Amino acid sequence: MAIRVGILTSGGDCPGLNATIRGVAKALYNRMGDKVEIVGILNGYDGLINGNYREMSPDEFSGILTVGGTILGTKRTPFKKMRVVEDDKVDKVAAMKKNYRAAKLDCLLCLGGNGTHKTANLLSQEGLNIIGLPKTIDNDIYGTDVTFGFHTAVDIATEVIDRIHTTAGSHSRVMCIEIMGNKAGWLTLYSGIAGGADIILIPEMPYDIKKVAAAVENRAKAGKNFSILAVAEGAFSVEEAKLKRKEWTAQRAQAGYTTATARIAHQIEEMTGAETRICVPGHMQRGGSPSAYDRVLATQFGSYAASLVADEHYGVTVAMVNRHVTANPLADIAGKTRGVPGDCDMVHVARAMGISLG
Repeated sequence: MAIRVGILTSGGDCPGLNATIRGVAKALYNRMGDKVEIVGILNGYDGLINGNYREMSPDEFSGILTVGGTILGTKRTPFKKMRVVEDDKVDKVAAMKKNYRAAKLDCLLCLGGNGTHKTANLLSQEGLNIIGLPKTIDNDIYGTDVTFGFHTAVDIATEVIDRIHTTAGSHSRVMCIEIMGNKAGWLTLYSGIAGGADIILIPEMPYDIKKVAAAVENRAKAGKNFSILAVAEGAFSVEEAKLKRKEWTAQRAQAGYTTATARIAHQIEEMTGAETRICVPGHMQRGGSPSAYDRVLATQFGSYAASLVADEHYGVTVAMVNRHVTANPLADIAGKTRGVPGDCDMVHVARAMGISLG
């Protein structure tokens, strides 16, 4: 009798999803041959809720190692709404359990970030056989040193910063580059260091705009005709840190600045007289082909997930800890975010290089 394995990708897309799907599938087929059947759940948890799934054939997993995005499609289905019955009168949790059984699944692999893992843990607690795989360009899933998608995003964001240098120098401008990362600053910190940013601002370390302006002025005094700021989209000031999120978002809206980057650029221009510009690479950071590193990592994670399926080891998520692939209990991971700690090695590196952290 064949084992039926469901796979879904949920939340934002990122490079490495297809490589991970491929890693799971090829390792399962190699290990179990025709005793494994793989069922693709379309568009994340939305597909599980609405019964959108199909059996997949081995040839569908060939040629996707280098392909960005996800062949299964994805959709954001907020965890906070999972137990809320909305206007459509659908009990989402009951529907997911019903369709899991209708698809005759023996287990379900959930590829995604923090929200995906919270729902994966919910389903695990509801009695389903669940395995998580950590995907996010933010690198902020608790319990793993790295997530697939992160290194590719670092490469892309670094290239953006690289390219901004020439126009910044040519026009003697201060360039503020908004890097993805609403709650965690890993992507901004790594790409900022790799791209030679002069100032790096991340959510974990509220910035003092006076210190930011002083860093720009000190560079000008030293004969540097431009400055590069790498700003995480979730960065906020020391003044905002004293307020509730609703309060400081309202203040920004009232002032006409919806993002930290826009306000910082305006304040720097006002305080220093330097001409400033904003660059927002946005979703380019999560698009395109995965890097060689992420292809390898995704394959490692996929292969390990296949071994968990073979061993019927459920209720866990795959992780990389001290360069070894392992698994953590979903209950220990769900609901926790891995931010940049103040004593992080890379924070020390940035400071040692004279980079201002605001």
